[in-house]
Amino acid sequence: MPKIIYIEFSGKEHHIEMPVGYSIMEGAVKNSVPGIDADCGGSCACATCHVYVDEKFINKIPKAQESEQDMIDFVVNPKNNSRLSCQLMITDELDGIVVRMPEKQS
Repeated sequence: MPKIIYIEFSGKEHHIEMPVGYSIMEGAVKNSVPGIDADCGGSCACATCHVYVDEKFINKIPKAQESEQDMIDFVVNPKNNSRLSCQLMITDELDGIVVRMPEKQS
């Protein structure tokens, strides 16, 4: 199973293995990783699962669709590597992906 490395704003790391087909948000929620609230349950409607994707994985994930980009416009401190983790599906190619949580969620 692919491993996702979640890094809290404080620097605390969580190494979680999740099956292909789940979202990075689901991995956080199912494993009680703090910092990803997922208030809308993954419907791309709240931006409380905002993460910063490690630059070496940015070209391995699909580009954000318009609905996701619209939600990212509302996050605190967006960056070029900002994504909503509910929109990032786990694949074998993403094994070892690192996502960092922002200091605050929307």
